[in-house]
Amino acid sequence: MTPADILSRHWGYDSFRECQLEIIESVLDGRDTIGLLPTGGGKSITFQVPAMMLPGITVVVTPLISLMKDQVDNLRRVGIKACCLNSMMPRQELRRNLDALHSGHVKILYVAPEKIIRPGFLATLASLDVSLIVIDEAHCISQWGYDFRPSYLRLDLLRNAFPGAPMLALTASATPAVVADIADKLAMKAPAVFSRSFSRSNISYLVRYTDDKNSQLFHILTHTTGSAIVYTRSRRRTAQLAAELQRVGLSADFYHAGLMPREKESRQDAWMEGRTRIIVATNAFGMGIDKPDVRLVVHYDVPPSLEDYYQEAGRAGRDGLPSYAVLLAAPTDKSVLKRRVTDEYPPRQLIRQIYDHACVFLDLSMGHGHDQFFEFNFSDFCQRYGYHPRIASAALTILNRSGLIEYSENYGSRSRIIITAKREDFYSMRLSREAETVVRAIMRLYTGIFADYVNISEEAIAYTAALPREDVYQVLLQLSRSGVISYIPRRDTPALYFHYDREEPRHIIIPREAYEVRLARATERMEAMRDYAFRTDRCRVEAMLRYFGDPTAAPCGTCDICREAARRPAADPSPIDAEIAAHFEHSDTLALADVTRIFHKNSGAVIDRLRAMAEEGTIQISSENTFKKTLK
Repeated sequence: MTPADILSRHWGYDSFRECQLEIIESVLDGRDTIGLLPTGGGKSITFQVPAMMLPGITVVVTPLISLMKDQVDNLRRVGIKACCLNSMMPRQELRRNLDALHSGHVKILYVAPEKIIRPGFLATLASLDVSLIVIDEAHCISQWGYDFRPSYLRLDLLRNAFPGAPMLALTASATPAVVADIADKLAMKAPAVFSRSFSRSNISYLVRYTDDKNSQLFHILTHTTGSAIVYTRSRRRTAQLAAELQRVGLSADFYHAGLMPREKESRQDAWMEGRTRIIVATNAFGMGIDKPDVRLVVHYDVPPSLEDYYQEAGRAGRDGLPSYAVLLAAPTDKSVLKRRVTDEYPPRQLIRQIYDHACVFLDLSMGHGHDQFFEFNFSDFCQRYGYHPRIASAALTILNRSGLIEYSENYGSRSRIIITAKREDFYSMRLSREAETVVRAIMRLYTGIFADYVNISEEAIAYTAALPREDVYQVLLQLSRSGVISYIPRRDTPALYFHYDREEPRHIIIPREAYEVRLARATERMEAMRDYAFRTDRCRVEAMLRYFGDPTAAPCGTCDICREAARRPAADPSPIDAEIAAHFEHSDTLALADVTRIFHKNSGAVIDRLRAMAEEGTIQISSENTFKKTLK
């Protein structure tokens, strides 16, 4: 079967979008490939079609754990055998999916990047016939990338494990520097690069300058219709803005990464189904969500980079219909952008001081610490030494990139339980219906629970018991208080791992690549974003496309700057241009020797202007020094 046959059979389409077929054919030829397709450009088709034509399985590495099940369900609906493996799944389902993989009943496997680097998992993959490796959201792997995710830096392990399988890296936005870095970090072999224009002609990109963003936001939302996303950088502000919008009678809710999984799901579903018109969210919302009819995306805060802005604004108008991306900008946003970069790269001396204070805080003696792991109470550390959390976190991150430590903001110890009631008493206990459902799920999922503490997943129990995670948590607490079990909930706490013994601050080496190079790139991204937001002398879309390496970018005609230029009356021609135009109304030629006679005292200026017009192509000049009108 041809790629077109596969496309028609499973998806019912009779043709590919721009660049899709070229990427598919490159992969089928066995070439490493990088695909740059804009948001809504159909990236998934570029690996799903070849997956059906290659003999083994396709492994898709994606950061979108919460959406894996939806993606698998969508593939199964069109007759493609797919599964996923992630830490939120019950043990029985994991085992069932692994059995399906080994028996050849799966064509596409979705996994998170963190799972790839776990001990033993590569060995599991190595026992399978892997024909294609796909890295989704590949910008995450780049040291230049705006969404740095450390686990992506280890994905070259897949290249080493499967040297014969082609690798396909996909992203919706990447500058030429990021593309080069993706190829390098994934150890790609002379990859073919296919890029579809980042232009989204159906989206009007607008910037609104205001000192009162709330009033401007209400005005925009009350004068538009259809589904909308409002992005802000603060979790607290998502709730505040949603409440304000509700108070003025708008259908709105909020979303951020700190919500419980069931809350996220219900709010996302209400918005997807149109029961909620406006979702106010941090950038945790939107990646991988396929809602075609978003008419409006508003950025309440200026994002840190054009990469962020393009990705988020591009969630508007995926159905191709007219839509709007509006950025609210205040004069103070210029300094906010600059301060973000300054905070991310504190002075080297301060970084060394924070390293030293962290060692003191952990009672780590000079010359000790090699290969040691410590839980690290970050808030207590900042309070004791008077550091702003953002500065301290940035310093620890730079030390991490320098290879001195490993700093984790959310090291999680697993939840654990043991049944403390006697076995005979346990089975005869009278429990509430909800508690009995939870206990039954635990007994199905875990063994050895009477003998010792067992690591558990509240999400897995909730999935098996068909209950909200919060309900499961409350039941476990109640059972623990009653003496039925001993329950130790998971703790999320920062942690530090030391690769080397503690050094004196003056001996700490921070490589240029971990500081100066990254600082230069962060500054470049910030300045590009600032120019986009605050320059008013060039088309916004043209500026953005040129940033992404499109040399053919031209004014869009629909952004606020292009619209304003179109409204301005055409400038009156200069007196010199008027004189030249008047001559060419009566004659098609003008000999250089006649200029002085015709134009008298203005002849010098006229000659200069004629030569400039010849360079512009508005007139022609012959070898006989005669100027001629250019035929239109």
